[in-house]
Amino acid sequence: MIAARIYAHVNSKLFPPESKVGYPGPTPTGEEPAAIETAPIYPYNHGPSDSFPLVAAQPWGASKFDRKIDITKYWGNLSPWYSVSSADYGLPDASPLIPDGCNIVQLHLLYRHGARYPTSGAAPATFAQKVHNATLAKGFNVTGELSFLSDWTYKLGAELLTPVGRSQNFNLGVAYRQLYGHLLNNFTATNTTPVFRTESQDRMVKTAENFAAGFFGVPEYLDQVNIEILVESPGLNNSGAPYEVCNNSNIASRGSIGSTVATEFALNAFNSTIARLQSQIFGLNLTATDAIAMLQLCSYETHALGYSAFCNLFTEEDFLNYEYYYDLSFYYNNGPGSPVAAAQGKGYLEEFVARFTHSFPAADSASNLTYDDSKTYFPLNQSIYADATHEVVVLDTLTAFNLTALFQGPPLSLSGNQKRNSFVASKIVPFATHFTTQILECPAHKPTRQIRFLVNDAVVPISDSYHGCPKKADGLCSFDHVVSILQKRIDEIDFDHDCFANYTAKAGVDYNGRARES
Repeated sequence: MIAARIYAHVNSKLFPPESKVGYPGPTPTGEEPAAIETAPIYPYNHGPSDSFPLVAAQPWGASKFDRKIDITKYWGNLSPWYSVSSADYGLPDASPLIPDGCNIVQLHLLYRHGARYPTSGAAPATFAQKVHNATLAKGFNVTGELSFLSDWTYKLGAELLTPVGRSQNFNLGVAYRQLYGHLLNNFTATNTTPVFRTESQDRMVKTAENFAAGFFGVPEYLDQVNIEILVESPGLNNSGAPYEVCNNSNIASRGSIGSTVATEFALNAFNSTIARLQSQIFGLNLTATDAIAMLQLCSYETHALGYSAFCNLFTEEDFLNYEYYYDLSFYYNNGPGSPVAAAQGKGYLEEFVARFTHSFPAADSASNLTYDDSKTYFPLNQSIYADATHEVVVLDTLTAFNLTALFQGPPLSLSGNQKRNSFVASKIVPFATHFTTQILECPAHKPTRQIRFLVNDAVVPISDSYHGCPKKADGLCSFDHVVSILQKRIDEIDFDHDCFANYTAKAGVDYNGRARES
């Protein structure tokens, strides 16, 4: 306590900044990196997701002789991002590296914040209160694997980025500077400053700042990029938070179909583990809701505290079911199984197309025309765009883009994972997930301007959903043709109907993200 008081009263003026101290030494600047075009191999993020400084245990029942399981890849939207293979979507020979004979002229990036604390009032805090209440009553006792609960306390905050979460966005910025830094030369040539965008929630502002710090450096990012902060609040238009102006997204029978079926799936998914753990705790009855809460504590405590004793309680099968719990939730809340997903993703779809075509977007979605109708706030000629948002909006956007390869197969089974659909939440909506659009000039192609899409390093094929795009090993298609298809998709998505009409929807249906007209 004494040391803390002394530290609190130190005069910060006694520590002058670099600009006051001087003597910086030589500072010549090198050329911008362009690894996406020049590197012979791509720097995939293939290492264990629980890499330094996190520690994630092996599942319950695993021996030292068993194959090692990276449990963090079964945490759905709470997984740390990792490189997904293009082969998962049918392009085994594709690479994020720019194909031979092409060069990149424009980059569009939509990315999620990094690891955070639970949202306010989420299951982990509720479970912690349940345990606390039980300890105050007579008869509470824990033994064996649950002995740690005797002095366990809830140490998580709410909503904010964790230290690891900050690093995920920072490292993403570093990676994209290494890959695409040469595109900054366009800003130098035109004497302009990039505009990157985010939302007003604290974690979203910090996400954009950490990405910018990684991309531009510290303190250079403070004057080398303009970070535009759009207010996220009910009733205010914002393509990064469309649920604030889409009424049906907040009606459970339309906007939360996935949450409902995921909860129903969980009712019997963890029975054997609940029975095993119940024999070691007295004075508290464990439920399926508690099992999900403890699995989430495994995820959140690992991200926030570096390790969680809850992880050791669950089997490999439990983690597979935990992943499928999230698969169901996201497929039917924000994917093709949702009648409001495409409407919510329409804002970013329109903004991307507006940037493609150098024209301002229309006022028929969640986008904010006060900003989108201004070249100051919505520049139309940048070589790099970077928008930070939430994972639900990333998935809404992928659905609006009609990237059906990400959801190839029949609608997800409500009773269990039949492994007949390509959608896996941890691959598409993990912490720091990112959707990348590359626009290329390829002199050997006709037409020369080409485009392709990537999600977490996986090149996404579009030939099946974008009629007229050929099946190509590198995922390329004519830029003009893709733009025309996306413009038709914009016309197909009826924001007003999907967000405000009174209709019935149910799980088990692939709506292509759009409510059916009556």
